[in-house]
Amino acid sequence: MEKMTIDALHTIKENYKSRLSEGRLMLCGGTGCIAGGSLKIKDALEANLKEKGLSDKYKVILTGCNGFCAHGPLLLVQPEGIFYEKLKPGDAPLLVEEHLVGGRLLEKNLYKDTKTHAALKELKDIPFFNLQMLGALRNRGMIDPENIEEYIAVDGYFGAAKALREMATTEIIKEVRGSVLRGRGGAGFITGLKWELCSQAQGDLKYILCNGDEGDPGAFMDRSIMEADPHVVLEGMIIAAKAIGASQGYIYVRAEYPLAVRRLRKAIDQAVEYGLLGQDILGSGFNLDLDIYPGAGAFVCGEETALMRSIEGKRGSPIPRPPFPVHKGLWEKPTVLNNVETFANIPAIIRNGADWFKSRGTEKSTGTKVFALTGAALNTGLIEIPFGIPLRTIIEDIGGGLKRGRSFKAVQLGGPSGGCVPTEFLDIPVTYEDIMKTGAIVGSGGMVVLDDTNCMVNLARFFLDFTAHESCGKCTPCRVGTRIMLHRLLDITEGRGKEGDIELLEDLADDIKSASLCGLGQTAPNPVLSTIRYFRAEYEAHIRDKWCFAGVCKNLSTFYVDEKACTGCMACARACQVEAVVGEKKKPHSINQEKCVKCRSCYNACKFGAVKIGPAEMFSAKEFAR
Repeated sequence: MEKMTIDALHTIKENYKSRLSEGRLMLCGGTGCIAGGSLKIKDALEANLKEKGLSDKYKVILTGCNGFCAHGPLLLVQPEGIFYEKLKPGDAPLLVEEHLVGGRLLEKNLYKDTKTHAALKELKDIPFFNLQMLGALRNRGMIDPENIEEYIAVDGYFGAAKALREMATTEIIKEVRGSVLRGRGGAGFITGLKWELCSQAQGDLKYILCNGDEGDPGAFMDRSIMEADPHVVLEGMIIAAKAIGASQGYIYVRAEYPLAVRRLRKAIDQAVEYGLLGQDILGSGFNLDLDIYPGAGAFVCGEETALMRSIEGKRGSPIPRPPFPVHKGLWEKPTVLNNVETFANIPAIIRNGADWFKSRGTEKSTGTKVFALTGAALNTGLIEIPFGIPLRTIIEDIGGGLKRGRSFKAVQLGGPSGGCVPTEFLDIPVTYEDIMKTGAIVGSGGMVVLDDTNCMVNLARFFLDFTAHESCGKCTPCRVGTRIMLHRLLDITEGRGKEGDIELLEDLADDIKSASLCGLGQTAPNPVLSTIRYFRAEYEAHIRDKWCFAGVCKNLSTFYVDEKACTGCMACARACQVEAVVGEKKKPHSINQEKCVKCRSCYNACKFGAVKIGPAEMFSAKEFAR
C-alpha cells in the first residue's frame, strides 16, 4: 500500500470506529480459552449465525486474553456489553436462538457474584472488571489483535506519530522520565533514566530490545499483552527507538508462547505493510526494523545480559556489570532492554502526557500494574490496578475472596524472587516501596493467594527447587548454594529436619544473596527468608514435632476424624478414592491409617471441620483400623 501518513491514520480511525459499535461477538482467543475450546465455539457460533441469517448483523471476533481466565471461555456481546462465561461449543445454538434472536439472556452462562450470588449480566457490573484500572491492558478483549486497523481505530500508532513528527529525542525522554514509569519487568528501574543514559552513549549503532521471556511460575502478564494487543508493544518500541537513536530491535519471546509469537509476527508484517516500520516511518525520516528472537525457555535469560548473550548465539548466562548495557550491550553496542508491559505503557504516556500517567498510582509508584492473580482466590486471572490499592481490595473484592471454609494465610508476591506477605499486612498499599518493607517485591507481577491448606515450608521448597534448577551454573554461590538450601528444605519437609537447620538456611541465604553474580541468585533465597520470618512456627513444627500443619508434607501428617464434630454426612467417604474412610451414615466416621494415602480429599470435602490433621506419629495405624 502507499506510504502511511498522519492523514491516512486519521482516515482509518474514522472509517473503522463505526464498526466497533456494530454487533460483535468478542470471543476470548487467548491461550487459556483456546485450550478450553474457543476455536470450536467460534466455528459453532458462525455456523448458527449463518443458519439464522445473522452473519451480516453479527461478526465473531477472536480477541486476545480477556483476563478472567478461571471463568473461560468468555464471550462479550457488543455493543450491549453482555458477558458470558464458561461457554462450550454446545452452547452456541442456544445463545444465538435465545439472545441474538429472542432477546433473552442465557442465564446459565452469566457470572454469579461470589458474595451475593446474583447473576450479573454486564461486564461493567462485575467486580473483577469494574474495580480495575486499565492502562497496559486497555484494549484487552476489545479488539481483534490480528487487525492493525482495529488498533488504529482505538488511537493506535498516534503516540508514535506524535513522537516521530512532533517531538525531539530529548522531549520524548523528558516526558517518559517525568511520568516516573518504572520498569515493569521486576527491577523497577526508572525507564526514562535508562533511555537518557543510552541516548547519551556514543555508538554508530544502537539496539532496542523487548523482554518477552516471562519465566516466573504462574505468571502470564506479558504473554497476554502480546496475544491481545501486539501492536501496542511495537508502538512502544518505535517510540523508545526514536528516543535512544536505535534503528534495529528484537523482541525476545520464549518459544513456549507460540500464539504470542504468531501474533507478533503478523503485527510486524502488518506494520511494515502500512509503513509503520521500516524506512522513513510516517515521513519522519526515522528508520526501524524489528525482528523476533524465540528463546529456549531458560529462566536466567530474563536477566538482561543473559538475554543479550542468547540473541548473539552464545550461552545464555549473565556477565558482570559495569559496563552496563546502555553503554555496552548487544554486540557491544549501546542497548536498552524493557519488558513487554513497560513498552505497553509508553504510547499512552506520549499521547496523554506525564502528568496524566502520574495522576494514577502514587507519588513514587506511578501508574498501574498488571498482576497474574492465581491461587486460592475465587476469581483468578489477569488484573490491572492502580498502585496504592490495598492488598485486601485485590484479594477480597477483585479476587472475590476465598472458598467457603478456607482462611487467608498469605500472598506470594514476586515469584521465585519474591516473598510472602501474611495476614497482618493485608491492608498495606501495593507500591514498590511498601511491598519491599514486608520482605517481598512487586516483581514482574506474580500474585499467588495462599490459604490454610498451603504449607509455607513446602512453598519455599517449591520456589527454591525452581531457581536451583534454572541456575545457569556460572557462579558458585548460586550453583552450589541453592542446591544445599534445597536439600536442607527437602530434609525438613520429608521428616529428616534437625535443630539448627533454620539457622543454617538463614546463613546460607545471606551468603548467596551477597555473592551471586546476577539477580537470579541474589533473590533466590527470598521465599525462604520471608517464610522463616513470618511462619517460623511451621518450620519448627516440621523439625521438632514432625508435623505439617497443612497436611501437605505426607511424611509429617496424619488425617483423623474428630468424632464429636462428625455428623456422618458421608462427604469424606465419598471423596476418598482408596476407601480409607469408614463409617455408617449419620454416625461418626474414622480413617483407616493403613489404607490412607494422605491425599487430602477427605479434609477438603468435610464442611464441618471434623477431619483434622495431626503429627505423623500422633495415632497408631492399629488404633484407627476398624
